[in-house]
Amino acid sequence: MMAKLASNWTKEQKWIIIAFALIGVYLLPMYVLGENSHIRVHDNMDSNIAWYRVLKRSGELFGPINATIPQVINGLPRNAYGTEFSGIEWLHHLFPPMLAYALSQTITRIFAFIGMYLLLKRHFVKADDAYLIRVGVSLAFALTPFWPSGMLSTLGQPLALWAFLNIRERKATWKEWLTITLLPFYSSFVLGFFFFLVAMGLLWLRDVMVKRDWNLKFFGSIVYMTFLFLAIEYRLVYSLVFPTEPTSRNEFVSSKLGFWHSVRLVFKNYFLGHTHVMTLHTFVIVPLSFIVMAIIIQKKQWNQERNYIRLFILNFVLSVWYAFWFYKGWEPLKERYQLLNTFNFARFHFLRPMIIYMMFAVGAYILWKKGVQWKRFVKVCLVLQLLILFAANPEIYYRANHSPSFKQFYATHQFEEIAKYIGKPKSSYRVASIGLHPAIAQYNGFYTLDTYNNFYPLSYKHQFRKIIAKELEKNKELETYFDQWGGRCYIFVSELGKHYDFRKNSKKKIHHLQLNIDQFKKMGGQYIFSSVPIMNAEEDGLHFLKAFDDPDSAWRIYLYKAK
Repeated sequence: MMAKLASNWTKEQKWIIIAFALIGVYLLPMYVLGENSHIRVHDNMDSNIAWYRVLKRSGELFGPINATIPQVINGLPRNAYGTEFSGIEWLHHLFPPMLAYALSQTITRIFAFIGMYLLLKRHFVKADDAYLIRVGVSLAFALTPFWPSGMLSTLGQPLALWAFLNIRERKATWKEWLTITLLPFYSSFVLGFFFFLVAMGLLWLRDVMVKRDWNLKFFGSIVYMTFLFLAIEYRLVYSLVFPTEPTSRNEFVSSKLGFWHSVRLVFKNYFLGHTHVMTLHTFVIVPLSFIVMAIIIQKKQWNQERNYIRLFILNFVLSVWYAFWFYKGWEPLKERYQLLNTFNFARFHFLRPMIIYMMFAVGAYILWKKGVQWKRFVKVCLVLQLLILFAANPEIYYRANHSPSFKQFYATHQFEEIAKYIGKPKSSYRVASIGLHPAIAQYNGFYTLDTYNNFYPLSYKHQFRKIIAKELEKNKELETYFDQWGGRCYIFVSELGKHYDFRKNSKKKIHHLQLNIDQFKKMGGQYIFSSVPIMNAEEDGLHFLKAFDDPDSAWRIYLYKAK
């Protein structure tokens, strides 16, 4: 029966099945290894995964607007942890953290493939014989190392574009409306779709000005999705519209690059990408894109290949916009309008993953049409890009870079031993960490004075700064980092610099620590977890209690108590 069914499938359908199987292979290590998996630390294990656990433990998932999370900084505003209508919040609420993470990866990559495939087949690479390009590029797009907690914020954009272009052409069905209704529940407005919807608005405006087509259904769909996002993200909207007090974002300084530094950043972003929207396009897609552009120029095919030229130019323009958002020439304007500092408008470059892979597909199809030799070249490019992406599988990449596994990073057994040693309810004392992320202590249920959050009271930042003031004075880079950003409200130490994870194989020691321990105690602090020994602890008002080691931990924890 199955053999007969398979024989009726088209070649394209068979390749789609193969693509889904390869996505399964890519995801398999997380399901097999569980907490022994190696996944991203930066802006992932050092923050978001711990946040989901803290929120779940707090019981404040549906907390009121003015609720606080007592486990963090003596009362972190509940709104700092985002909306309860986010799908990733519910995955982490219903399942163990690593399983929730694997499920989120699965959902995102499957819908990334579906979205890019539908977009290419319906609007950009329609030819029947180009199915390998559609399937191959969609698979490659689905395997890009996106920022995990972004969900479908970037990888869902092709699916949204497919829906909006169909609505724009007045050929939409219930499927398109269902798509733009459901996507906001598994993506972020400020981390992707704000910029996408602005782009859709500009496309509608172009239709009005060039074609004199007001297309109210298209305009209405943009407004509908925007208002749906605003309703889902009501906590963020409330915090922006009705701020109760200044937040850490009010001291952000984003424009500090000189002109030539900005120019260098343009090309760095263009060729290498950005950590939150990695596309791994450098070695295959960039060369192919220039080959295609050279052919278009040589053959003078400006009119025939307008789609490709627009994508090529837009890709570069987005890198220019990103880099020059940080140009210090903006500073007077940003000082006058605080929103330009508190909201990162540079993130229009979050459109680039979609643009780059659309450009890859359209460019590959231009070459595909030029004959057998070029078809072979395109096939080689598709295979090479997929090999690059598979080589960047988190289990391969982070294991090769000696990053800790999920279990080693959070070291739950080791921190249980520390809690037993202290022997008091965790809510009765406050801790801070040196040389390791406070997210680890938070994940393990400790109440921390330090944190990594981009949205917390400015008054708390100033109180906390008194603890580390002397250390900041010794290191201008750290001082600027904390004062002009402060998202990482950490116990920074001049001798350690901007490093947050000194693992048990580190030989590093702190010799001249100068903390304001009186201020630390005033804020409720009693214990410090340090991943490196503090040689002048007694001199600085800290008493060493015990070192904790564990075979399943990446850390050796030195426990100190404030005297």
